[in-house]
Amino acid sequence: MKKALLLTLVLALFVGLVPSLAQDDVFRVAAVAPSATNDLAFSQSMYDALMAVQMHMGEDAFQFDFQDGTFIVDDAAVALREWAASGDYDLVIAHGSQFGSVVEELAGEFPEVSFAWGTDFNTFGMENVSAYTAAADQGGYVNGVMAGLMTESGVIGVVGPIEVGDAKLYVDGFVAGVGASNPEATVNVVYIQSFSDVPLATEAAETHIANDADILTGTAQMVVGPIAIAIENGARWFGTQASQAELAQNAGVGFQIYKWEVVLMDIISNIQAGELGGHSYELTLANGGLVMEFSG
Repeated sequence: MKKALLLTLVLALFVGLVPSLAQDDVFRVAAVAPSATNDLAFSQSMYDALMAVQMHMGEDAFQFDFQDGTFIVDDAAVALREWAASGDYDLVIAHGSQFGSVVEELAGEFPEVSFAWGTDFNTFGMENVSAYTAAADQGGYVNGVMAGLMTESGVIGVVGPIEVGDAKLYVDGFVAGVGASNPEATVNVVYIQSFSDVPLATEAAETHIANDADILTGTAQMVVGPIAIAIENGARWFGTQASQAELAQNAGVGFQIYKWEVVLMDIISNIQAGELGGHSYELTLANGGLVMEFSG
């Protein structure tokens, strides 16, 4: 009788654990991003990071869904809500500083779901929200020092998107770097007030060239336009967020690359240990989250 009761308890415990083990066998992530996965900038940096995590953990242990081209906040909110409500994902990522208010709202509605968003430090004081950002001024400074040493005309042009977040950090770091290596150089900075307006970014780059700039830099997905202008005019290009070496060809010099997998692996480990969030992360050159790449 005792043996039968013990066997029954063991079987009950085993049956109760099987669904949990099966559910936890694969770590599932859903991410929304404002631009294309091949934008050579912000969205690609996260897509590449998720691919790197998958390569590290294995496809049998890590899967992700990635909705790109979702710049409009309301559209992103629909996807984020559906993912959170489904219960199918261990982590929901809102990759874009414009999505902060949506994350704050959804995290309150779905306290058992882990959310991550950036670039920002703000977790809204919630235990199921992780925030991440990049010390983009560090690589910006390195690029700026090199640009200051390389310029022959003494004029350098910067095409910025909107003066916020890691974009502003990069530009500020770059300007400081130029000042450190070549105080006599002129750095002309233009913010076009858009992350995605390629024609406007192209026009800004053309203006820089017309004002004797022989080196250009910029950040966000609209940089494909300025890179083309650099190539056409024999100027040099410095980039950030993702490698643009192939597109920039001989114009490319130095690129700061975001390695979000450094952050993601820590977030995943915490979630697997039962900690849904509550931490802020920053990519730096010291922790390997920022990597410098130089063209020949």
